[in-house]
Amino acid sequence: MARFLILDERDNVAVAVEPAKAGDQTVLSNGKTLKVNHEIPFAHKIAIKALKKGDKVIKYGEVIGEATAEISPGDHVHIQNIRSLRG
Repeated sequence: MARFLILDERDNVAVAVEPAKAGDQTVLSNGKTLKVNHEIPFAHKIAIKALKKGDKVIKYGEVIGEATAEISPGDHVHIQNIRSLRG
C-alpha cells in the first residue's frame, strides 16, 4: 500500500497517509519508491522532485506555494521551506 499519495500527475509533492520516519524507504501512489529524509507527520507533504529556491510547489495540480530554500526529493515540505501563495 502506498504511504504517500500523489493527488495529480502535475504535483511535485505527495501527501502522507501515515507518518514516516527519516531513513524509511516508502512507496508512492505511482508505485515508485523514495527515501524519506526527515520525519513526516500524517497529512504532511514530501517532495517527489527536486525544487530550487523560488520554484512553485504544486499539489492538486495547482500552485500552493513557493520554495524558500532548496528542497530535495524525500524532504518534508512545510512552513520551514515554503511560503504559501494561497489566500
